[in-house]
Amino acid sequence: MRCPYCGSLDDKVIESRTMANGETIRRRRECNACSYRFTSYERVEEKPFLVVKRNGKRQPFDRTKLSKGIERALEKRSVGSAAIDNLVSEIEDAAIMSSKTTREISTESLGELVLKRLYRLDKVAYIRFASAYKHFETLEEFLTEIKNAEEKNNG
Repeated sequence: MRCPYCGSLDDKVIESRTMANGETIRRRRECNACSYRFTSYERVEEKPFLVVKRNGKRQPFDRTKLSKGIERALEKRSVGSAAIDNLVSEIEDAAIMSSKTTREISTESLGELVLKRLYRLDKVAYIRFASAYKHFETLEEFLTEIKNAEEKNNG
């Protein structure tokens, strides 16, 4: 660490203290060249978690956007807000764990995680989300998805 007084790179740590619930370390240092004392702070630099869109663009993961999509699918269904929050957290955790090394997830993979969890929670919400996510254009596509959902349920 460069001394702010004389510019020397030779210093020693006198005291370290954990701050902000363990997210930051405050270090008191002393320059070995001029004995000037100064404070430095150390924290982990986290890479943002990104979502790769179908067009290849990357944008930061937005928990609120995910939550709104799930809430829309569950609208007027008998699922409480605590269950929705738990579902969103479960999906977020699964997304981050599945892409630990790259810190990126495709919208396709994220959508599949949502569908999988919604299917277990509420079949109607699953179909609602699938219709928006998969961009159904015909009644046949919609009916095929319902049939596939029924087969998953029975099989």
